[in-house]
Amino acid sequence: MTTSLTPEMASRFASLALNHLTREFPNKLMHAMSSAADAQTPRQLHPIFYGSYDWHSCVHGYWLLLRLLDRFPDLPEAGAIIAVVSAHFTDENVAGEMDYLRQPQHAGFERPYGWAWFLALTQQLNEMALPQAAQWAKTLAPMSRFFEKSFANFLPKATYPLRVGSHFNTAFALALTLGYARCVKHHKLAELIEETALRWHLEDVHCQAWEPGGDEFLSPSLMEAELMRRVLPGDAFVTWFGRFLPDLAHSQPATLFTPATVTDRSDGKIGHLDGLNLSRAWCQRSLAAALPAGDPRAALLRQTAEAHLHSALDHLDSTYMGEHWLATFALLALEA
Repeated sequence: MTTSLTPEMASRFASLALNHLTREFPNKLMHAMSSAADAQTPRQLHPIFYGSYDWHSCVHGYWLLLRLLDRFPDLPEAGAIIAVVSAHFTDENVAGEMDYLRQPQHAGFERPYGWAWFLALTQQLNEMALPQAAQWAKTLAPMSRFFEKSFANFLPKATYPLRVGSHFNTAFALALTLGYARCVKHHKLAELIEETALRWHLEDVHCQAWEPGGDEFLSPSLMEAELMRRVLPGDAFVTWFGRFLPDLAHSQPATLFTPATVTDRSDGKIGHLDGLNLSRAWCQRSLAAALPAGDPRAALLRQTAEAHLHSALDHLDSTYMGEHWLATFALLALEA
């Protein structure tokens, strides 16, 4: 099995995303209600991001399609991708999404995972050569500004990071959002993220890597390292990384070198572990590339990434619990 992105794999991923992006049900809403009038269907609540089982998966499903289209403009699914984005990224639909976000009871909606993925989606639009992309980014701009402000309000009062391996992980959110902030030259947001990452993580040493948990799809330890790779200059990162995981050259902590076992892919929580294997591979490859030439840790990380990728790539569409989101993390790993 290849562990590099090919046009054939891109087409497979695009087909998976197109099959769930506008599939309204089944659906898992994270929805706070203040009255009976708030009892509405997913599409009534979220006129753009109503598919893919949940809001955040729908957001990064669009990211996945647009990134694939950017990489492979002649993708067989290109026409279908452009059509579905054009139909959904409209001023009217954005107004509907904004009506939801502005309601006081939704102040913490999708914090921080969905916030970060939305900004990553906007970044993808800003980086594309596709003529329609600039207009789509302009259409989504009210939501982009909303989530920029959400991070600006939240991070200064977030005394502690969230080191879990699920949607609440703050290192993952900051890593994605930093890429967006640098892309659009939002210097204040980039500086806030960098300062927050240093405040939370600069003094972290001897990471124990007590993972995985039973429903994790992110490695708390590797995700923190990936954030710091993006924040610290090269030599400073290598020094920090050596303190953070001092025994890495000896394949310790051992848990980071063993793909997680997935016993039931129809169970959405247990099935998260396929995502853990993919996101670990993403981080392992990315971190390996940041190490000096000849560093034995780099070869070890790359070898381990291959094992993690092989454990998960055949299972992207085993059940809908994985199909609605896993291809996104497969793409992150394959591109790393």
